[in-house]
Amino acid sequence: MTVSKPENITSRSAALFEEAKRYIPGGVNSPVRAFRGVGGNPLFFQGGEGAWLTDEDSNRYIDYVGAWGPLILGHRHPDVIEALQAQLTHGLGYGASTEAEVTIAKTICKLVPSIERVRLVTSGTEATMSAIRVARGYTRRDKVVKFEGCYHGHVDGLLVKAGSGALTLGEPDSLGVPKAYTDLTYVLPYNDAAALEKLFETNGDEIACIIVEPVAGNMNLVPPVPGYLETMRELCTHYGSVLIFDEVMTGFRVALGGAQAHYNVTPDLTALGKVIGGGLPVGAFGGKREIMEMIAPMGPVYQAGTLAGSPLAVAAGMAMLNAIQKPGFHDELNRRSKALMDGLQTRADAANIPFTTHQLGGMFGCFFSEEESISTFEQVMACDVERFRRYFHLMLNNGVYLAPSAFEAGFVSAAHGDEEINKTLDAAEIAFAAL
Repeated sequence: MTVSKPENITSRSAALFEEAKRYIPGGVNSPVRAFRGVGGNPLFFQGGEGAWLTDEDSNRYIDYVGAWGPLILGHRHPDVIEALQAQLTHGLGYGASTEAEVTIAKTICKLVPSIERVRLVTSGTEATMSAIRVARGYTRRDKVVKFEGCYHGHVDGLLVKAGSGALTLGEPDSLGVPKAYTDLTYVLPYNDAAALEKLFETNGDEIACIIVEPVAGNMNLVPPVPGYLETMRELCTHYGSVLIFDEVMTGFRVALGGAQAHYNVTPDLTALGKVIGGGLPVGAFGGKREIMEMIAPMGPVYQAGTLAGSPLAVAAGMAMLNAIQKPGFHDELNRRSKALMDGLQTRADAANIPFTTHQLGGMFGCFFSEEESISTFEQVMACDVERFRRYFHLMLNNGVYLAPSAFEAGFVSAAHGDEEINKTLDAAEIAFAAL
């Protein structure tokens, strides 16, 4: 078995990285891009088409990062490009309201029934930060509950046992975050309903909100165990706390209505991003009318953004949201993701490699572990990270680009056809044989 192996000469990427380090801290504008989690020099990319990326040395790779989730249709989807080109003829931005903002807000409220009012922002971090501020203002309480391994952006009070790049760098916390901020944050193990119940029994009257990734995607992909999200909902209702689902990753990707639709659990507030911008910087948060009307100019909770509702981001986002509403879209996306995971598992088993996968909609997770299923932060941290590093480079050398970290979920797009999936499985067979 052989795969058409690219030359994979990456001299230009290496040169660009050296130059970048002279002007940008660590040579990157987001830590995971630095390849610290896998070793070697990071790649610099010049373009993408469908399911494929092309680096600065003209090597092509099947892409399972998808700009970290937004590109559910693949790179340069014609509907998105056409929408952006049309908006460019009218202008880049106005610092004022547009009809398009109303249209996308109406669409989000239609597709996510728990969202009665929504505010557009410019990033997922801004969405989670603002949702927590509103929850605190609404409840007149200060304490926040989060979970180990869940990442909600680089919000000061939430950089405590966070996932994503923080895990990759071996630094679950961050310098520069005052202890006074983190003192307001309770951190609990993910998927431990008993620990959550115990906390609320003793401190429930001071908890403003729970914020959670309903499907954890920043310690690789870890789904909730049965009853876990339901317990959160019951506790928040009983104690008057706000339940916030961080669906920046899962929103519109695991199902049209997000993880909350898949699991049939209704949060009070939802943070969104990624897919709703079509690949451009965007975020949103929304939920119950009475909570959202606490926001200025209606209420006393201040939140603002110069570039919020960017006409370009909204145009791309609406093109994306229109496309994914086509009948059967998510069923087909789920089929392709499942085919990929089933194929990887079969090939790992054949090579006697301890390997476990999770998959939901267009998201997946792969773990080098003896465990049949991964449900806790501790299990994630016990996985064989060194074997993942070798696997990453073997796949890269055979034309497959995975997230350069053992702690990141992967993404399948509608552009990943049978050809791309079969080529990926061929590459994996070679990689597993070499591990």
